[in-house]
Amino acid sequence: MLSFEDDPKLVDLLPGEQQVRLLQLLSTLGGGTIELTEGPSDGAEILEFNLETLGWLRSELPAAQRQAAVRLFEFILRYVGKYRLAASLHLDTTEASFAELQRQHAALQASEERYRLLSEQLQQRVDAQVGVIEKTQRQLYESAHLRAVGQLAAGIAHEINNPIGFITSNLRVAADYVDELATKLVGDGPSAPLLADFRTLLKESVSGTQRIARIVTDLKTFSNINQADFALCDLNALLSTTCHLLETEGRQGLRLRLRLGELPKLAGYPAKLSQAFYNVLDNAAKALGPAGGMVEVKSRVGDDALEICITDNGCGIAEEALAQVFEPFFTTREVGAGTGLGLCVTRDILAAHQGEIRLKSRVGSGTQVTLRFAMAEPT
Repeated sequence: MLSFEDDPKLVDLLPGEQQVRLLQLLSTLGGGTIELTEGPSDGAEILEFNLETLGWLRSELPAAQRQAAVRLFEFILRYVGKYRLAASLHLDTTEASFAELQRQHAALQASEERYRLLSEQLQQRVDAQVGVIEKTQRQLYESAHLRAVGQLAAGIAHEINNPIGFITSNLRVAADYVDELATKLVGDGPSAPLLADFRTLLKESVSGTQRIARIVTDLKTFSNINQADFALCDLNALLSTTCHLLETEGRQGLRLRLRLGELPKLAGYPAKLSQAFYNVLDNAAKALGPAGGMVEVKSRVGDDALEICITDNGCGIAEEALAQVFEPFFTTREVGAGTGLGLCVTRDILAAHQGEIRLKSRVGSGTQVTLRFAMAEPT
């Protein structure tokens, strides 16, 4: 395209075919042949554009007609040049506008990319904060639950141990009185069955007070109110205590079978470990339903970990729910029947002890939960 700095040639203004057509039209108007030559000759008039010589028009026509034909040719070239110049300016402007639009588009894309990255970073921060909040919430729940159990155990120990003590003492004294009465009523036939029944009642009462004392001891062991936060833990002892507490709840038809192998002690938090065991055992017991069933608890030393396996033959968990059982507040029970935090808290407790929880379940066949604790490296 032409610009103000161009020195155009004739072919730049009029292509060859248009030159031929224009010469034919001029020849028709002038009544004689008009030719375009590159150099001067007889009967030729100079053809100029912007003071630049483009060529010569030669013809046998009179001088006035030749000059008129040249002026008409130049007049047409002038407007052709203006059109080409205007078109060139329009093209330049359009290209400049397009280039500016491309620059703005690139800047907009860069801005969108920055905002996208900022949005992703913000989302990551939000997700991280939500994770911290959920973890803190679970820890608060866990701490509150353990604190409540500890306070309950402490209250029971304080309020029951003393009465149980003097009740037990009084029952033993009463047994001694029965023995004295028996020596004084020797030969009294009607009194013998009565004294025998009295001894049986006293024996059953002593057994009942001993059972109450064991329950209090189990509660104290479960809450570990007399132990430091971090200590060497006997996992089998904690399991046994937790199973005893589960049995004292009087769950109808519940049968517990313990097959505990010898385990080395594990450094950890006794109260939290007890809570983890209770959460899994409680879920297993509730999965049995009103008809009851069997819960088996096994412990052993695996190839690279201490393993505790809790298996029930209850209702099982649907496959679509297995991926969600460790999510906070997810529960398969009816509304109000569970918090949905049991397995989630258990997983966190095991993670704090460098352990993991594995779960297998099938609807109608029961569930198996395996708790694995990494063994300490030998020193």
